[in-house]
Amino acid sequence: MEVMPTIDLLHWCADNGTKILADEKVKYPQLILKQKKSFFSYEPIGVVGVIAPWNYPWSIPFGEVAIALMAGNGVVLKPASLTPLIGQRIQEVFERAGLPEGLVRTVHGGGAVGGAVVESSTGKIFFTGSVEVGRRVGEECARRMKGSVLELGGKDPQIVCADANLANAISGAVWGGFANAGQTCSGIERVYVLREIADRFTDGVVREASRLRVGDPMLWNTEIGPMVSKEQFDTVCELVDDAIASGATRLCGGPIEIEGQSGHFIAPTVLTDVTHDMRIMREEIFGPVLPIVTVDSEQEAIDLANDSVFGLGASVWTLDRDKGERIARRIESGMVWINDHSYSHGACQCAWGGVKESGLGRSHSKFGFYECVNIKMISWEPSRTRDIWWHPYDEVLGKALRASARLLYGRDGQRKEALRDGGLPLLRVTGRSLRGAFKREP
Repeated sequence: MEVMPTIDLLHWCADNGTKILADEKVKYPQLILKQKKSFFSYEPIGVVGVIAPWNYPWSIPFGEVAIALMAGNGVVLKPASLTPLIGQRIQEVFERAGLPEGLVRTVHGGGAVGGAVVESSTGKIFFTGSVEVGRRVGEECARRMKGSVLELGGKDPQIVCADANLANAISGAVWGGFANAGQTCSGIERVYVLREIADRFTDGVVREASRLRVGDPMLWNTEIGPMVSKEQFDTVCELVDDAIASGATRLCGGPIEIEGQSGHFIAPTVLTDVTHDMRIMREEIFGPVLPIVTVDSEQEAIDLANDSVFGLGASVWTLDRDKGERIARRIESGMVWINDHSYSHGACQCAWGGVKESGLGRSHSKFGFYECVNIKMISWEPSRTRDIWWHPYDEVLGKALRASARLLYGRDGQRKEALRDGGLPLLRVTGRSLRGAFKREP
């Protein structure tokens, strides 16, 4: 989830970056513009600022740094204050690969340092983090008339249809909800399962969640490590306790102590009897907690999935591809996976980003490259004629333009009428254009 995707990303950027960033020809289907030749030029912004999160401190900023460099920019990277050494290692890796010293610079510190990066002369900011901080980053960038790509919170729903491969849906829920101890922006935080299979699905999730091994993250067989901090541990526990006090049922999991470990651990937790007025269904959990809601129809599942201020990712589980795609198109999110969840962050050709309060812009893919450049349109005019809409303005030009509009875009009857009434003005204006000189007819 951290190292292998970045290796693949470098290969993808090397294989595709030059093609994506190559000059792109602009076609002119309009007859009156046929002589013009234009292209899009993708030019570096200058310096891109990357403000990274702590939950995937290697893969998230690494990809953004690599694409920004491929597009010709320098980069200032501010890693999260909880994971500074990994951010520093990103700079060292690029320098060891042969990039000039200083092309990637890492700065360390808390919010004040991140604010300084935003307020600096950087041309664009990539920020991954909370909605509250992301909104301030976006506002500051807008105030300085520069762009920002904001990858903020998520509350990803999983919709499990009655015809889903049940074993895969269970395994997907367990991985999507508990990987990285649930500290994943696109992790599954809400499950909506059709009533026909709800009991079997829930029993399976509880069974598999209870089997996950919690402990020392340095051991090979550990599947759930500690929360990143005491503050994050307390936040997750508070949301679970609030849900239980409001009527939710905890089927497994909860805070536990691990012998010999000083971290704060939460065993994978499954909740039922949750409702959308509970905080745990509206706020980002960012911990190993999976609330499951039984629904009576796919329409109800769609409505509940969209009942959120977030819209990062979502997944639909069904063996009917057409139905899966129909549901996917109706979900308000930046990404929808059918019979899988979240995997595409590890495939750089896929775009990453959300809607609503989950953020703005996209990273990865060709759209991530476009975020790292100024898109300039360059046009060549051979100057053998002059444009017919140039001065002088007179009745001849007016009649010629009206006839042109009807000839180009009118119905058959209008075209015949345009030729009859506007043929002579068109010829006179064409003559002006071919002469090229700025002359007024007597």
